[in-house]
Amino acid sequence: MEVKARAPGKIILAGEHAVVHGSTAVAACIDLYTYVSLRFPSDSDDDDTLKLLLKDMELNFSWSVTRIKATLSHLGSPFPSTPTTCSMEVIKSIAVLIDEQNIPEAKIGLSSGATAFLWLYTSIIGFKPATVVVTSDLPLGAGLGSSAAFCVSLTAALLGSLNSVHLDKNHQGWLTYGESDLDLLNKWAFEGEKIIHGKPSGLDNTVSAYGNIIKFRSGNMMCIKSNMPLKMLITNTKVGRNTKALVAGVSERSMRHPDALSSVFNAVDSISKELSTIIESPTPDDLSITEKEERLAELMEMNQGLLQCMGVSHSSIETVLRTTLKFKLASKLTGAGGGGCVLTLLPTLLSATVVEKVTTELETCGFQCLIAGIGGTGVEVCFGGLS
Repeated sequence: MEVKARAPGKIILAGEHAVVHGSTAVAACIDLYTYVSLRFPSDSDDDDTLKLLLKDMELNFSWSVTRIKATLSHLGSPFPSTPTTCSMEVIKSIAVLIDEQNIPEAKIGLSSGATAFLWLYTSIIGFKPATVVVTSDLPLGAGLGSSAAFCVSLTAALLGSLNSVHLDKNHQGWLTYGESDLDLLNKWAFEGEKIIHGKPSGLDNTVSAYGNIIKFRSGNMMCIKSNMPLKMLITNTKVGRNTKALVAGVSERSMRHPDALSSVFNAVDSISKELSTIIESPTPDDLSITEKEERLAELMEMNQGLLQCMGVSHSSIETVLRTTLKFKLASKLTGAGGGGCVLTLLPTLLSATVVEKVTTELETCGFQCLIAGIGGTGVEVCFGGLS
């Protein structure tokens, strides 16, 4: 039996950093995915191994199921319907299994993902042999929700293999989960994210699971439906950044200049609310799409200016802004800043020639360019032979 799943990455359209200080932010899924294939051996294969193959990373893990069971025997039977936080005791036990794999030093950062994998697999499936293959369109550590997409797609494949979820396994093509199963899936994925990130907000996995566009403020999330086609050029500067340090830097600046930064955060809140209103409102014709795109472009530029006020831009981000501005395209950083990725709105009527020119110029700077549709479907699963 084979189950395949795919889960989208995410971007922050507006409100990053300011959301920590009480402002509204808007996140959206993108049609760049992480794919997971789960295959169980047949009884005749006499296979006792659990394999995790990270294709893009050229990293393979292989454990004897007997060894896993001996190390994690205190877990008992699987508990797929009860999302549970992995205790420090279990994390230490799993760490022994990970250490035995002799991960190369350059890829040691992937060990937390392997830990999340073992927790989710043994909790949902138990001690059974299988081969899990992971591929992804998403760059790692660039702020596009790659770890959440991994946890969501993995959980979707694991739950999809069980009879307890309500899916038509004879259906040809991609399927979406029903509301209650999706809620269960999202809660399990969040437990995986906690292993990888410590104290995540839960936003990334929620966007990846549910799709569309999510407006959030002070821990409250609300799904909104886009009523216009949106396409972005996503430029990965390939500059790593320390999210915690950037968040702390904004807080310190806010303490030094409380009145000024309070105004900045209020302005960002207004931008996020206006942006979500524009995206949600009906779009009867091409003219209104163009008008809405022009308003979104202005809001993106204003948001970027306010992020610069917060001190989270970077020379690489400014290079992308200058380059896209030459083509009269609006851009803003997405996520933590200090490097990472930059969004550029691609209007519906923009010619392919212009897109090619701006992409070529950015790639000449050493950046990676990805083009993505915004606000589509969340996690999906399929059974059988879909390529």
